[in-house]
Amino acid sequence: MPQTALTLDMILVFAVIVAVIFLFIVEWVRVDVVAILAMITLPALGLIDGRTAFAGFGSTAVVSIIAVIILGRGLDHTGVIAMGVRPLLRLAGCSRWRIVALLSLTIAIVSSFMQNIGAAALFLPALRRISRESGLPLSQLLMPVGAAAILGGTVTLVGSSPLIMLNDLLAPYGLEPFGLFSVTPVGLALVVAGILFFICLGPLLLPGDRQAAGACEIAADPSLYYKQLGELYELTFPQGSAKAFKVYELCDNYLVHTVALASLDGRIKLIPPDRDSTVEPGSVIAVYGPRQKIEQAAAAYGFKVSDQLKVFAQDLDSEMAGIAEAVVPPHSIFVGKTLQEIRFRHNYLVAPLALYREDRDYYTQLGAEKLKVGDAVLMHGAWRNFKRFRQTRDLIFSQSMEREVLNPQKAGLAIACFALATGLVIFSNLSLPVCLMAGAIGMVLTGVLSIDEAYQGVDWRTVFLLAGLIPLGLATQKTGAAAWAAGQMMAWLDQPPALVVLLILAVLSTVFTLVVSNVGAVVLLVPLVVNLAEDLGVDPRLAALVVGLAASNSFILPTHQVNALYMGPGGYRSLDFIKAGAPLSILFLLVLTTMVYFLY
Repeated sequence: MPQTALTLDMILVFAVIVAVIFLFIVEWVRVDVVAILAMITLPALGLIDGRTAFAGFGSTAVVSIIAVIILGRGLDHTGVIAMGVRPLLRLAGCSRWRIVALLSLTIAIVSSFMQNIGAAALFLPALRRISRESGLPLSQLLMPVGAAAILGGTVTLVGSSPLIMLNDLLAPYGLEPFGLFSVTPVGLALVVAGILFFICLGPLLLPGDRQAAGACEIAADPSLYYKQLGELYELTFPQGSAKAFKVYELCDNYLVHTVALASLDGRIKLIPPDRDSTVEPGSVIAVYGPRQKIEQAAAAYGFKVSDQLKVFAQDLDSEMAGIAEAVVPPHSIFVGKTLQEIRFRHNYLVAPLALYREDRDYYTQLGAEKLKVGDAVLMHGAWRNFKRFRQTRDLIFSQSMEREVLNPQKAGLAIACFALATGLVIFSNLSLPVCLMAGAIGMVLTGVLSIDEAYQGVDWRTVFLLAGLIPLGLATQKTGAAAWAAGQMMAWLDQPPALVVLLILAVLSTVFTLVVSNVGAVVLLVPLVVNLAEDLGVDPRLAALVVGLAASNSFILPTHQVNALYMGPGGYRSLDFIKAGAPLSILFLLVLTTMVYFLY
């Protein structure tokens, strides 16, 4: 390749690139602000025109990412993901390798179609619950599952931002775009390799139990301050058992609080039942109580006790319902009234569990106590029902109630919209953003999400980051800076074998991902590697694909969003990521380059 002379425009482009990388590393301002600064600087220096500078906002990559985020939010909002995880938890039991394998595989599948940070956040409550129930340290679970979430982003072309951007970056070179499942064989190999890595070597590389930084979140659970509240159980009252009884009898006689009542087949449910509701033989109830008291009640009434919810698994899932503590303020209409007079369960659809007054807890005869200013009421109910109190201010909650209320009634519609988008991508000739946006707008039209919820769900920081960096990639191609850099690298490499070229590109993308960002790595490297690959006799599409996939190889440092999310709850240190992430990153590079070389 004839050597291209270095021009002033090339020097200016390289200066902007260096400045962007520097600002990404030192983090003086947020990464999206850096991208916007680059977007403004390029036309100011005359490197691109104003229209090109803002072309990123209309790019197919940015539109696709917005649509994918909305689709993922719709699935999350309706509890589809949570419903799919539940049977897996029962199947995994307490076996470490089964838990790691099943949850890692599941989160990889989920993150192949939605942003992996969203998938990781969805699984965090489930992982905490598994850790408590199985006795496995959370630090032994979070890193393997987090790695699987990142690896899942390599399974489809919409699994991660770098892959979504790939076709846009290839378009100026007239290269054939990749399809939705073009990367699937490589992605699946990476997922399987990652899961096997942690199953085999996890016990050796991962830290033991630690006091996680996120433990303060668990301690914030108000129920922990009520020592006699106990745990949640499901009691089956068999046919032909003792005579029926009232809900309040179980509380007053055994310190067992009923929060849900259902027929044996689960078709008729009261959540919560009134305190004078009758529990007939053939019913199922969900209750809170100390284990000893539960066993006493079971002996008296013939209950079958289970600490795993079955009939109420969906209704009382932690995403749907839970415990909250609220204080009676001075101007509340509840002051001077009893919970029976207010008809607390009936009118507000929440079940009182305890009352805290003057340094003392009360668990029985709650309905007869006249409420005073400053009383704290511990109650159980659906999260959406707690929000009713916020409108009247008759109770002031002691913890944040900014919890998203799920809408499981729309789960079928959410799945249908997702299937529509996927079907259009596979079976139609429409472009990727059109197919994905069809599913996204379907979420709005069917009522799965309101348009405001859709807007709120979009990570606009990611949108501006992508839109701001795309013009930088265009500038490197337009000014010839990418071609010049490729020529310099070619002279240095001296015609190595294709497999070595792919490995070098994968390592380069990995390093850029760790110090810049995965999006920044792809935007900066794709123009370079396309020119370089052509000169070295390597398919430029494959070279770009390696760069896009290697942008997910970010396990060594907690710089990836998923690693950052799990670092606190897992009690991890940076050294833990280096210890487990370094060999995983090497395995990633070997599997990636080998699969791409021999498959394509």
